[in-house]
Amino acid sequence: MKAATLVLLAVLTGCSRYANFTLPQLTGGDPSLAFTLDAQPEPVLSHGADTDALNPSIVRTPAGLLNFYSAFDGTSWRTVMASSTDGVHWQPGPTVMRPDPRTWQGSYIGANGSVLLHDGQFWHWFEAGPRSALRIGLARSADTRTWRAESQPVLECGPYMSWDERDVADPYVIRIDPYFYMYYLGQDRTDPPRQRIGVARSTDGVHWTKLVTNPVLELGAPGSFDEANLGEPAVWTSHGFYWMLYTGTDYTAQRRLGLARSTDGVRWQKLPAVFAGNQPWNSKVLCDPTVLVEGSEVRVWFGGGDVASPDERLHGQIGYGVLRPVHATLAK
Repeated sequence: MKAATLVLLAVLTGCSRYANFTLPQLTGGDPSLAFTLDAQPEPVLSHGADTDALNPSIVRTPAGLLNFYSAFDGTSWRTVMASSTDGVHWQPGPTVMRPDPRTWQGSYIGANGSVLLHDGQFWHWFEAGPRSALRIGLARSADTRTWRAESQPVLECGPYMSWDERDVADPYVIRIDPYFYMYYLGQDRTDPPRQRIGVARSTDGVHWTKLVTNPVLELGAPGSFDEANLGEPAVWTSHGFYWMLYTGTDYTAQRRLGLARSTDGVRWQKLPAVFAGNQPWNSKVLCDPTVLVEGSEVRVWFGGGDVASPDERLHGQIGYGVLRPVHATLAK
């Protein structure tokens, strides 16, 4: 009934395309495997003169690592590029994107994005729009200096009464030929609104089809770290599974990272691991993960803050760690 209703609404509104799909099936993973986070105690990238530096997106290039992160100046969010040879010592660089109110009326953000290097170009899916109507856009560049943005959002909100009716945000895109897969946050219009995680796929990175059975990850039980909201997913493949780090928020606005895994990228099992900040700078918020798998090492960069805030003004800075495989008892 849920799938049929969403398909009918999508046809009537013309907002989005919907389909049933999964990612390619994975096998051979150890069912008792999970990860722990071995994080460096100090941030590797500070906010500097800005209020917050969050939402890293890391790309390896022949010259080293690039970090397309989000900076908040007290009024709006923009995307800044930093460079590094080791992923720990970063040199902040130019702003590569700002809010564009001409294309995105009332937009206060051009950030919170996901960047891939594909076919010789940098593809940047980003969050834009006013606070009450966020959409996902796309810009591309061959050299990181000149960017060509699509004139319209590439992922729109869902139809009336859908789980992502109000906002779509926090894109995280992976490539598994012949598709791009985007995991993203959707927000509904309940009171208070709920944020959950869904997935869409595309052959060209511009035209997206949403999974008809979205969301793929639901809120936690009352009293859990993710009882209020879910968002900011990071998805990768290793050790025979799809894995997802995601941000969970409780009703005090504290944010921590949860871990889930899947064999098909659609049916996810939450694991017991919950990663919280244990240093003064990230004592209230651990969020915005991005993952880079290099050989047997799973590297992760994340945001952190010392103010329990759902979005900004949390003195956000960017940290770094490595996910270490362990054997653990599964959640019921």
